[in-house]
Amino acid sequence: MSHRSFHTRPTPALSLHRTPLAHAVLVGLTLTACALSAKPARAETPAHSRPEAPLAAAEKPAAAELAATLIDAQAPAADPLPPVYAGGQVATGGRVGLLGNKDFMETPFSTVSYTDTYIQDLQAKDITDVIAATDPAVFSNGLTGTYSENYSIRGFQTSVSDMTVDGLFGMAPYYRASPEMYERIEVLKGPSALLNGMPPGGSVGGIVNLIPKRAGDTPLTRLTATYASDAQFGGHVDVGRRFGEGNQFGVRFNGMYRDGDTAIDHQGQRNVLSSLALDWRGERARLSLDLFDTDDHIRGQNRGMGLASGVAVPKPPKNTALLNPDWAYVETQDKGVILRGEYELTDQLLAYGAVGTSKTDYQYSGALTATVNNNAGDFTTAMGQLQMQIHKTSAEVGLRGHFDTVGIGHQWSLNATQYSDTQKDFGRRATGSNWTTNIYAPVWGPKVSEAWPQIAHTENDLKSYGIADTLSVLDERVQLTLGVRRQEVITDTFNVATGARNKPGYDTHATTPAGAILFKLTDELSLYANYIEGLSKGASAPITAANYGEVFAPYKSKQKEVGLKLDLGTFSHTLALYQIERPSSYTDPVTNVFSFGGEQRNRGVEWSFFGAPRADVRLMGGVAYVDPTLTKTEGGVNEGKTATAYPKLQGKLGVEWDIPAVDGLTLTGNATSQSKQYISADNSLSIPGYTIFDVGARFATHVASRPVTLRANISNLGDKDYWGVPLTQTLGLGAPRTYELSATVDF
Repeated sequence: MSHRSFHTRPTPALSLHRTPLAHAVLVGLTLTACALSAKPARAETPAHSRPEAPLAAAEKPAAAELAATLIDAQAPAADPLPPVYAGGQVATGGRVGLLGNKDFMETPFSTVSYTDTYIQDLQAKDITDVIAATDPAVFSNGLTGTYSENYSIRGFQTSVSDMTVDGLFGMAPYYRASPEMYERIEVLKGPSALLNGMPPGGSVGGIVNLIPKRAGDTPLTRLTATYASDAQFGGHVDVGRRFGEGNQFGVRFNGMYRDGDTAIDHQGQRNVLSSLALDWRGERARLSLDLFDTDDHIRGQNRGMGLASGVAVPKPPKNTALLNPDWAYVETQDKGVILRGEYELTDQLLAYGAVGTSKTDYQYSGALTATVNNNAGDFTTAMGQLQMQIHKTSAEVGLRGHFDTVGIGHQWSLNATQYSDTQKDFGRRATGSNWTTNIYAPVWGPKVSEAWPQIAHTENDLKSYGIADTLSVLDERVQLTLGVRRQEVITDTFNVATGARNKPGYDTHATTPAGAILFKLTDELSLYANYIEGLSKGASAPITAANYGEVFAPYKSKQKEVGLKLDLGTFSHTLALYQIERPSSYTDPVTNVFSFGGEQRNRGVEWSFFGAPRADVRLMGGVAYVDPTLTKTEGGVNEGKTATAYPKLQGKLGVEWDIPAVDGLTLTGNATSQSKQYISADNSLSIPGYTIFDVGARFATHVASRPVTLRANISNLGDKDYWGVPLTQTLGLGAPRTYELSATVDF
């Protein structure tokens, strides 16, 4: 049998080194009937390189547990999660859309997959905390306490609503996802229409995929208590059990609650999450059911502001200042359910399918827009309300198989996806409630009255059909991937008050091809190149624009990329050069009309690294340079200028060091440095670059025979005051110095 069997990758519980002894054990127990590659073993060290680290238990192989697991002879998943890489912070691979899970050294794209261990040690509160910490290709504006997460990938703003859950769009919390219910957080950089279908929110720079937690064979009961300055306390419970013959039934529950004042003056935040993951695994079939319910509430949300004509960028006020009324609030409630199944029709053919539905209720009251009027820092805020009700459904079915023909291996995939949503918008600008104050000493008036008239109704329906084949020769050292996806798009939006369509709905389709080649020059070095197109639903004019709600036709983006990947066993490097071209949007500063045309071209180079160069040291980080240029503009205005809201240069470094003299003690540090960002289309205004340092420590020990981990972290150690670019408008205050503590115990 070809060594491309569905069981070639060990599950996390069977994270065996690829040694002759491991091969013999696997063959002897018939867990796989294939001849595994004879390449040298990639070191997979325990997550923290120290004894009995409690948070690594779910992913750390142990000799005592191995024998028991093998005796159970439980069939692994047909497409199991790739095992953990040295250091435990990232995995050896991840999901690549319809191609399934692939080792990162055999993936002709730039990808990274963060583990549950890393997420918990980071004390992450949302997905951005994880993906922007050390990846130089991911940019975050540094703002906290906003209505939404905010990140860009490869120089393009990425819609948080485009996160996928095990490949399904629309099944993650809409504006902010707390990571407690996810086992892995994966990032695929670049357009991905072939791999995933069309992102509903139009993301071009990359896609984030979330993998839900599943119950492991080892029972888990884990409690975590948390604190963050100013006075935010919380707790997290994580319970997993398996039942039945061969542990075929699994239950995993995660519950989280955080509430209290944040480090920003007069701001409070409450986060509530509950998720339940059920699964059944048979000899050839597997089923899973995921349910979640989240509530994200912020009082006194952080909000951006613009600059009046002729006003220079002001010096930022103290970073604890709240530039929105303290009575303002934003709340997002999400709930959803996902059913997934897969069946091995033969040893060479896998069928799978998934369907999910989710609902989002969003409500915002406070500043809709704000403008700095003069160089003294006086600014005027326009108050109002916005409410959205969004219902989403998402589904996919597919086949994945492999066969050989005259010395050429084929790993083929066939996939169909469907996504639809209905969105109702309510709200208004509160006429006559404008308020003028000063950014250095803001004073607010009383709360404005609220009203929620319905203003718009939007419906989207996206269907796609994709096929891909990876051809390989020379013992899979040369791999060529070819594929194409057919996308159908139907959208309609209209003004409920007038009954008039802001723009006639459209019913259109497009075909997006992709091709990639990978050369495994040695077991340690891979070279790759790809050409892939993206397809995005046309942009919509924001509520701040005069033509709010107008929807533009879908558009294509194109990426060309070349790169190399070097795996030294416990420490890996990736170097990539790319070019992405996509249409660009623009709001006219005089007419305030949002239009979509022109073109933006991003050319960049990225170097990133991860792993454990020494047994007691873990490193992640890199350097990225991107040149985002407006190559085509309406009337040639600002043509050749640098696109706004993204630094050309970013450097990041995350370090962990296990102190030899104190067993269980680890010191951590993180540095993020970025160059200036233009905030005006003509490049006349910019905000300066900055460097932020974070430091921390954790201590793993036992209390009453129970594994305990204590963590402490200080972000923005120097308490730097700086401007970031928010999702709306021009300027927003970066987060102040924040202290975080947590204690985790396993029962």
